[in-house]
Amino acid sequence: MLDHLIKGATVVDGTGAPAYIADVGIRDGRIAVIGTFTEESRTSEDASGLVLAPGFVDPHTHYDAQLFWDPYATPSLNHGVTTVAGGNCGFTLAPLNPARPEDADYTRRMMSKVEGMSLVSLEEGAPWSWNSFGEYLDALEGRIAVNAGFMVGHCALRRYVMGADAVGGQPSEEQLGEIVWLLHDAMDAGAWGFSTTQSSTHSDGDGKPVASRHAGPAELLALSRAVGEHEGTQIEAIVAGCLDQFSDAEIELFAEMSAAAGRPLNWNVLTIDSAVPERVPRQLLASERARKAGGRVVALTMPILTPMNMSLGTFCALNLIPGWGPVLGLPVPERIARLRDPDVRAELLRHAGSKEAGVFRRLTNFGRYVIGDTYSEANRGLSGRVVEDIAEERGLEPFQCLVEICAADDLRTVLWPMPTDNDPASWALRAEAWQHEDVMLGGSDAGAHLDRMCGAPYTTRFIGDCLRGRRLTSLEQAVKMLTDDPARLFGLRERGRVAEGFHADLVLFDPERIDAGTATLVHDLPGDSPRLDSKAIGVRAVWVNGVEAIRDDVVTGAVPGRVLRSGRDTRTVATR
Repeated sequence: MLDHLIKGATVVDGTGAPAYIADVGIRDGRIAVIGTFTEESRTSEDASGLVLAPGFVDPHTHYDAQLFWDPYATPSLNHGVTTVAGGNCGFTLAPLNPARPEDADYTRRMMSKVEGMSLVSLEEGAPWSWNSFGEYLDALEGRIAVNAGFMVGHCALRRYVMGADAVGGQPSEEQLGEIVWLLHDAMDAGAWGFSTTQSSTHSDGDGKPVASRHAGPAELLALSRAVGEHEGTQIEAIVAGCLDQFSDAEIELFAEMSAAAGRPLNWNVLTIDSAVPERVPRQLLASERARKAGGRVVALTMPILTPMNMSLGTFCALNLIPGWGPVLGLPVPERIARLRDPDVRAELLRHAGSKEAGVFRRLTNFGRYVIGDTYSEANRGLSGRVVEDIAEERGLEPFQCLVEICAADDLRTVLWPMPTDNDPASWALRAEAWQHEDVMLGGSDAGAHLDRMCGAPYTTRFIGDCLRGRRLTSLEQAVKMLTDDPARLFGLRERGRVAEGFHADLVLFDPERIDAGTATLVHDLPGDSPRLDSKAIGVRAVWVNGVEAIRDDVVTGAVPGRVLRSGRDTRTVATR
């Protein structure tokens, strides 16, 4: 007898093959049968007119902490994501050295700063009961509603062995051996591989460059070689050039790391903009060089434009523009005084337009900002208005006008930059890039930057766009890019397709309605901390390992997800 029968669905199986109508039966967590039949089932439903697809796989999330207080990984699960990859960018909550309990506090403060997680949520929402990476994975086992796999972060490895010297220091030969051993131990326990960052934007809770930014090529290659000794493993890496264009040295480093491991290396995120047409060819040189060296480098890119709010009052992407951090880091009264100084504003605008600003240049057309939430009587009625219109009314330059609006709110004003890369030429470049063998959809950062952005709904928004919007690719190809492609990159065993014998990770949706609602601020984190949330539209149900986890955008209370461990749940994806 079947556990559940989905009757008459339009099956889009994840391979890119044409859709077809069939019944799909689930038994013991697997897809048992596909076809037309009358086998008895405990429950069934009519799916006529609905699309049944594999559960989506999000290759770049930061749900490492959130899963402890939110086992449903919302809103990702609502939007059809059944498998998430965490532990990215070199940041993980484990391992923690038992001899230094203060390292947990350092890690929480680092995650709060670098990934925009609520510090009080980190303190109150996770048990912090582990030391080894395996103990961290065990703490999640049996209590999550999504499937989740985790890389082990370079920063945690360095901190465990080197303590405070991990920031600014170089390991001795003995310490490097301990770091490599610790990575082996994590992968023995099921870590998917190794993640690292050398990005200039990544600083810890003390404002210092995070530990992995101090690692040299020899250390990175030693760790990469260790990855290659374990089944079903990967590398994820970030360098400064990920934000704009790689240097020759960064291209060589990526190629050497992947070749040393004999495993794919993915990086985040390929930003596509017709105003910078040379960026994509430059970034994909890393993939070309890696293939020649016996490796593979894969770029993640988002198929939607993810809105990200800004503020002059709290840490956000504006702080990362060269020259802006020192001003925006001042106490609020002094910060307002500096921002009102015409010479200071002129210098900030100069930095904003510089080549060194990289992709952050996209955020510096201040006249195109939309005013969000306001807090003072002086700003009554400004929410939803465009700054350049207000500036014209007031006879001010746009950035000056924006500063005055924010100053009236003691810098609490919420600001929404309007994207500059929403033109037809940029979308044509994206559609072309998606066809490249070393470009994959992803980069949501779900679980991070919680009150600034909401990238988790990229799956439903992209499919809705393919069906009713720009239609840059077919439904079948869109589903493949969200399911089978990332599943194959990570070597997931029997996931990513609607096929007999595969795990029953499935999403059932209405093709006439599927979409994502507007991101809204909610206060549902531990400590009443805020985050942006987005409702799923047109998603009828989501199954994880054959168990219904979502029905009509509401969680069922079931926790059928699994901690996916390398080797057991992933097979090796070799590069040679």
